[in-house]
Amino acid sequence: MQKLQELALYLEQGQAQKVTALTEQLLEASVSPQLILNDGLIAGMAVVGEKMRSGDMYLPEVLQSAGAMQASLKILKPHLAREGAKSRGKILMGTVKGDMHDIGKNLVGIMLQGAGFEIVDIGLNVPPEKFVEAIKAHQPSIVALSAMLTTTMLNMKSTIESVRSAGLSSDVKIIIGGAPVNQNFADQIGADGYARDAVLAVDKVKQLLSISP
Repeated sequence: MQKLQELALYLEQGQAQKVTALTEQLLEASVSPQLILNDGLIAGMAVVGEKMRSGDMYLPEVLQSAGAMQASLKILKPHLAREGAKSRGKILMGTVKGDMHDIGKNLVGIMLQGAGFEIVDIGLNVPPEKFVEAIKAHQPSIVALSAMLTTTMLNMKSTIESVRSAGLSSDVKIIIGGAPVNQNFADQIGADGYARDAVLAVDKVKQLLSISP
C-alpha cells in the first residue's frame, strides 16, 4: 500500500508531523494498526538501522526518526491493544549499578522498539537484586545490561550471577553492551550475547529469539 510506504519514508526522514498525520489518516481509513506498525513503522526503522550501519545516517538523524516513531506509537498503542496485537518479544533493559550513563541504552531501546519489541526500561544505576525483581515481575525474553565505565562493567558479572542464583537463567537470555565491553568479556562473565552498537543489538536479539532478519 502506497500510504504505508509513505509512512515508512517519512519516518526514515524524521518528519514527525507527517508521520503522525499519516498514522491518523490510515487509522481513519480502517487500516489495521498491526499493518501500520509492521509495514510502516518497523519497515521505516529497518531502513534507518541499515543506513546507520552503513554510515549513511548519524545519531542526530536516527534520534529524529526515533522521535517520529514514538509520536506515531503514542497514537497507535491504544488501537494495538484493542486489536490484541502481539510484540515480537519483551526486552528488559537497564544500566548496571554505579553507572549513570544511558544514551547508548536508550538508543538500543529505540531501535528494538522500532523492530517491534516491547521494552521495559528500569533505568540507571540498577543493582543486581533489582534486575532479579524486574525479571520476576515482567518475565522478559531478553535482559540487556549496559555499562559505559570500566569501573562498573564488573557489575554485569555480579548481575548475571544474581540471575543465576535466583534460578532465572534458564528463563531469559542476557546480552551486554557499552563502550568498555567486548565479546571476550561477554564470554568471560557468561553473557548469552554481546552487541557493540544499537543495530547489532537488534540482530543479536533476533538471533537469540530465533526470529528471521
